Amino acid sequence: MEVTPDRGEIWWVALDPTLGSEIRKTRPCVVVSLKLLNERRRTIVVIPLSSAPTASPPILIPVLCEGRPSVAVTDQIRAVSKGRFRDRIGLAASTEMAAIEDGLRTILQLG
Repeated sequence: MEVTPDRGEIWWVALDPTLGSEIRKTRPCVVVSLKLLNERRRTIVVIPLSSAPTASPPILIPVLCEGRPSVAVTDQIRAVSKGRFRDRIGLAASTEMAAIEDGLRTILQLG
């Protein structure tokens, strides 16, 4: 069954295989693409989460994942196949999504 995650949802996503310094393994990712786009495309745009580093905006944005502090690694944004999605974990808070959006605007110089 094909999944259609919504913007702001956090899912376990299988990111391997990877190359170079890309974030590896199955890990939580926050969906940043719109649900309408996710319904119509075979890929979904996500930002991986990490529990190791300390928050450092605009690249590392603090996010709670399963009640634990994590960071959204905005410079690791990527489009992944719907087949990589495993299980839905939860939903990022609106304040977390706003901070992620601000981080993306900064690192991508979107204004």
